[in-house]
Amino acid sequence: SPAPAPALPVTVPSADGGQVAVASTDRVVPLTGSLNEIVHTLGLGPQVIARDITATFEQAARLPVVTRGHEVSAESVLSLRPTLVLAETTTGPAEAIRHIRDAGIPLLVVDPAKSLDDVPRRIDAVAAALGVKEAGARLNQRTAERIAAARAAVPAQTAPGKRPRVAFLYLRGSASVYLMGGSDSGASSLLEAAGAVDTGKESGLGKDFTPITSEALAAATPDALLVMAKGLESVGGPDGLVKIPGVAQTPAGMDRRVISIDDGVLLNYGPRTDQVLTSLIAQLHGKA
Repeated sequence: SPAPAPALPVTVPSADGGQVAVASTDRVVPLTGSLNEIVHTLGLGPQVIARDITATFEQAARLPVVTRGHEVSAESVLSLRPTLVLAETTTGPAEAIRHIRDAGIPLLVVDPAKSLDDVPRRIDAVAAALGVKEAGARLNQRTAERIAAARAAVPAQTAPGKRPRVAFLYLRGSASVYLMGGSDSGASSLLEAAGAVDTGKESGLGKDFTPITSEALAAATPDALLVMAKGLESVGGPDGLVKIPGVAQTPAGMDRRVISIDDGVLLNYGPRTDQVLTSLIAQLHGKA
């Protein structure tokens, strides 16, 4: 379908307070992979001139990277002469955001996504800033239909006690970082939609992530472990994963039940979330 024609100028509310006036979307710099993906999916990919390190999807590969790890470089961003910068409340450092705004560049902050319920709000916020509200409404409808279709593949569950129990693990083997996701990790909503129990949330881990302990894993008794593909690779695959203290003793460790999903999309909560759900449901319920 042809790219939507932006109706500009617009003034939109920013999640960090205040209003942002947007006069042109000719040169857009999204500072997170999920925001970049939304701009592309709205049909305005050709106006995107840069990406951050987490924008790993195919169309973004051609773009220059303007972050060092998760740190935004204000100089890199400003050197590209953007007409609109998109960020999240977690994007930093704060002085880089301030520096970009002080240079007179419109910078919109969007709340980060933590659940399926956040998908439409984020698409609406980005579409409004780009002056393509109708395209946003259409994308929201399409995304909702696809998520509903993905969820239809979940086997009809009987008692809640029969649902597969899944622990979400964040792994960075090179840095010896082994964490278990709690209620704020962002994975709970996906796991629940896939017909599973998030054992970290259920066992009362309130924060986003907590260092893995044998005791916490034993208490969680997961039937399967959800990991990001690069994280799994960093510990040496499933064989390395079961060497992390406590993992081998869980039902998941004994059965080597590991669900692996691409880092760049797992927690994005955006236009590709239906694909994440489809993969998660297939791996979880044995229909891969």
